[in-house]
Amino acid sequence: MASLRTNMPPQRRRSTAVTVMIVLGILIVAAFVVSMNTGFIRLSPLDVLRTLFGGGTDKENLILFDFRLPRIVISVLVGAGLAVSGCILQGISRNALADPGILGINAGAGLVVLLFISFYPTTSAAPPFLLPVLALVGAGLTSALIYALAFKRHEGLSPTRLVLTGIAVAAGISAATIVLTLRLSPEKYQFVQTWMAGSIWGTNWKFVLALLPWIVVLLPLAMYKARVLNVLNLGEQTATGLGTPVERERLGLLGAAAALAASCVAVSGGIGFIGLIGPHLARRLVGPQHQLLLPASALAGALLLIVADTIGRSLLGKAEVPAGIVVAVIGAPYFLYLLSRSRA
Repeated sequence: MASLRTNMPPQRRRSTAVTVMIVLGILIVAAFVVSMNTGFIRLSPLDVLRTLFGGGTDKENLILFDFRLPRIVISVLVGAGLAVSGCILQGISRNALADPGILGINAGAGLVVLLFISFYPTTSAAPPFLLPVLALVGAGLTSALIYALAFKRHEGLSPTRLVLTGIAVAAGISAATIVLTLRLSPEKYQFVQTWMAGSIWGTNWKFVLALLPWIVVLLPLAMYKARVLNVLNLGEQTATGLGTPVERERLGLLGAAAALAASCVAVSGGIGFIGLIGPHLARRLVGPQHQLLLPASALAGALLLIVADTIGRSLLGKAEVPAGIVVAVIGAPYFLYLLSRSRA
């Protein structure tokens, strides 16, 4: 579907965008219901409904409330967080190919988390409320390094330089991560490899509670800055002429994007591509105005990840396919199709 035409009346454009977001919300609810019924041990819709209302067996309660529901909720939160992070980065860089994975923010957050996990006695006992903070440290340091390397005093921050610097930094961090994994025990090595592939490993309510405050605070903040992102998309000179403190706003938005990506990476591993394809799909559905684009990106990212995780859990029975791999398989062909249709 092509993006909404710019010559469409504003009221009609907004109405159409709201309709699109309602449809995305309905699809998320449908995927949520299907995911509750899907897994190695299958529960029928009647079993799920009975269990939700307190009539399930101990086994059904364990499967639904302790294993599936936390994972499904985390999938929704992570998908929304990564997509909004990517949308912010695409806005401040004015580059539709920017996302926290490509710019190295995910890699920086993941490196610090992996450093902690590699020296922690048992990976399963890692404090869930500490992981997002550690990930934020890694993402913050990475973002600061990328910004410092990409910023030129007399030229400002070039979008192209920002993306290229991020790619270079991501490559360096990935190399450091590989070196780190060579020193791990076989058990931890297997966990780290699965984590790097993008497996949602934080699958209990403690991880939901650890992630939820970050999403609840940062998503509304991003929505509040929608008008600033619209102005930044006009170009640095125009934004400055309109009275926008460009560098301060850009730095603040970069910090918000890094914090969103870091908190998500802490519980979901190195899931890439959501921050790239989610905003791109949303832009084609609701147009470039960030008041509509940000919430649509959150819905598109949540839908994409919950579908990917459901497929990954059911595709090979006991052998679970990491959600990050499924996302790439689903999203890459469509994204290549979009690139082939673009005028650039």
